[in-house]
Amino acid sequence: MSKILIRGARVLGGEPQDVLIDGETIEAVGTGLSAEGAAVVEAAGQILLPGLVDLHTHLREPGREDSETVLTGTRAAASGGYTAVFAMANTHPVADTAGVVEQVYRLGKEAGYCDVQPIGAVTVGLEGKKLAELGAMHDSAAGVTVFSDDGKCVDDAVIMRRALEYVKAFGGVVAQHAQEPRLTEGAQMNEGVVSAELGLGGWPAVAEESIIARDVLLAEHVGSRVHICHLSTAGSVEIVRWAKSRGIDVTAEVTPHHLLLTDELVRTYNPVYKVNPPLRTERDVLALREALADGTIDIVATDHAPHPHEDKDCEWAAAAMGMVGLETALSVVQQTMVETGLLDWAGVADRMSAAPARIGRATGHGRPVSAGEPANLVLVDPAYRGTVDPADFASRSRNTPYEGRELPGRVTHTFLRGRATVMDGKLA
Repeated sequence: MSKILIRGARVLGGEPQDVLIDGETIEAVGTGLSAEGAAVVEAAGQILLPGLVDLHTHLREPGREDSETVLTGTRAAASGGYTAVFAMANTHPVADTAGVVEQVYRLGKEAGYCDVQPIGAVTVGLEGKKLAELGAMHDSAAGVTVFSDDGKCVDDAVIMRRALEYVKAFGGVVAQHAQEPRLTEGAQMNEGVVSAELGLGGWPAVAEESIIARDVLLAEHVGSRVHICHLSTAGSVEIVRWAKSRGIDVTAEVTPHHLLLTDELVRTYNPVYKVNPPLRTERDVLALREALADGTIDIVATDHAPHPHEDKDCEWAAAAMGMVGLETALSVVQQTMVETGLLDWAGVADRMSAAPARIGRATGHGRPVSAGEPANLVLVDPAYRGTVDPADFASRSRNTPYEGRELPGRVTHTFLRGRATVMDGKLA
């Protein structure tokens, strides 16, 4: 049916309203709406938000389809309430040419569960030595605007400067994985009390903070945009806050797991908790929450990093770094930010939809829930409480740190341009 009537939803957490969708567009928002022949979704008590946008997703295709594919990853995204995801470049082959980003873009179109916007590599092969085809990727059918060597840091200051200068010409942004490689050689977890007690190689906060400090100054020098991936320390927050106070064009993201989990979990030696950047201290977690609340950190991004069973079911030192996150992100944000009173649902809509869409230039996403706007929407039942069971995931991988943990909230419906991708909690 082309018409859908969502009845009694709390738009952005406000008073109950009806929302009428006609085709790909929101036709009306108000009370007492009716439409002959429309499919009715009873949404009393549920929160209606614009479809979520993830600026940091690893879909693994091409090359690591044993971990994830564009199809399985976008099914996971829809299940989590996302209508658009940005796919990181560390595929095999690396997304450093127009051909590869166009392949990922077209795979997303074919899958149809959410819009897939490829991220282009900053350097050829993620090797940090030579700029990739930034202009060609931007001019391709994929229209790339975000560039990142995520998984690796662009540690050469000259290369980083050139990248910032290059993308400035078309309004692009460089998303930096802030990790000074020399300071993290052999690192296995956050450097601190727990790493000392466990005898594991420490990953110092300064390895992240020194790169952020350098890059905000470079962005200021060339007058370009820089985005900080998965910011994880209290010190990083202070640097970004200082940079914004100077008017530097910097944005930053935090992952759900860095809002909730700490390095104390590494005492279990369970490799599911091994991630890059590593889980930090309780002090860092609280600083990240406050920074997300006050806008110093602009967005929540999942860093959804799927791995096959064998890459995680091994000893800690040999395990791959990363966690899946698309299907649990909104629940973690509800627990850490909404239920603590740090953000309201309108704030969640900004940090998980409007702001990431704005940073990534995702046209048609992150828009207000109002007449005439694209019907990219998600319905959430905030009263739901459930235990995370990775067997229920749409993702091909199961490496979640939340297995067996109770989390609040459940996505009941996701609409991509008026078409339901999730209905009653199940993929359509």
